[in-house]
Amino acid sequence: MKDLFLLDHNITYLNHGSYGACPTVVFENYQNWQRKLEEGPVLFMTKILWENLKISRDVLGEFIGCDGGDLLLFPNPTTAVNNIIENLNLSEGDELLMTQHEYGALVRAWSRSSMKNKFSVVQQHIDLPFNSKNDFIDQFLAGITKNTKVIFISQITSQTGLIFPVKEICDYAHQKGIITIVDGAHVPGHIDLDLVELGCDYYTGACHKWMCAPKGSSFLFVKKSLQAHLQPQIMSWGEEGEDPGPSQFLMDFQWQGTKDMSAFLSIPSAINFLEDNDWREKRKISKNLILEVSDNLKDIFETDSLFLHEDWIGQMVSHPLPSNITIDLKERLWEDFMIEVPIFEWNKQKYIRVSAHFYNQANDMENLVNALKLSLIHI
Repeated sequence: MKDLFLLDHNITYLNHGSYGACPTVVFENYQNWQRKLEEGPVLFMTKILWENLKISRDVLGEFIGCDGGDLLLFPNPTTAVNNIIENLNLSEGDELLMTQHEYGALVRAWSRSSMKNKFSVVQQHIDLPFNSKNDFIDQFLAGITKNTKVIFISQITSQTGLIFPVKEICDYAHQKGIITIVDGAHVPGHIDLDLVELGCDYYTGACHKWMCAPKGSSFLFVKKSLQAHLQPQIMSWGEEGEDPGPSQFLMDFQWQGTKDMSAFLSIPSAINFLEDNDWREKRKISKNLILEVSDNLKDIFETDSLFLHEDWIGQMVSHPLPSNITIDLKERLWEDFMIEVPIFEWNKQKYIRVSAHFYNQANDMENLVNALKLSLIHI
């Protein structure tokens, strides 16, 4: 399968979770859109672009279980969430509830907004490992107060790779009139996603991670009842543009000045790649690799895993490291063994995070395990 990707075959690539990897056929489709743009810039920007953006939204909507007209395309989830933050009108006395597991860049974004608008960001502590789904839900919902106006939560966390029960959280929040925003950066192409069934108010996901689309392709789902209240941070032509779109929602967001949208137009190609390669079956193989390497990491480092049952993880796992291991291990693995794998500190604990996708095989995990054993000899 690695032959289908542009990855350097000399690298053991175990970090799909950071920036993904684009298959050759998808990248060629991306370049083809760029070529069409340069061959006829005016025709492309005034006609071809709009027709094919709609196709991208509709194909993506079918893949993730929603109406394509409820999707905005953004370069990344961070940009998408920042647009939501600027539209929420939270004020002094209001509370936003999240876990302590959320993505650092977005914690910073919420914190900046809270300082400006005087609302409170509550990071509910969740003990690891979770004993059960109900254990997680009870711990998280204990953070809700009469002042909680918004819940922001990851479906798969970047730091730990754990899958959170967000549907149950959303269901409870809606009973209380609380707005729900789900960070699903790692979800599309990783686990099944049906946004209508999930029932959240806002959902953002990356197409350039597990869906294998070109870099700079992500989406924001907005429930229809909230679309009229969402205003873009960058105002451009809107209804006076070349293609005003079928709704004010799309009119305001889909054109924000001249830019190359080829990555957005390549989303159908990425979905075709997944379907052509039976991604739901392939992910089972990838998950088995992750479960096996997780057992190996427990033996090597003599530390416990973050999950008690395999339902908590997909194709990515973070494993805690003992205190004598330093972040320098990441550079050693790269320089001595050409293994790309993240090692980082989170909440005063160091972790190694391993990802597996179509192109990874058992020998990749064996390379990591052997390299770790050799590296630990010198620690």
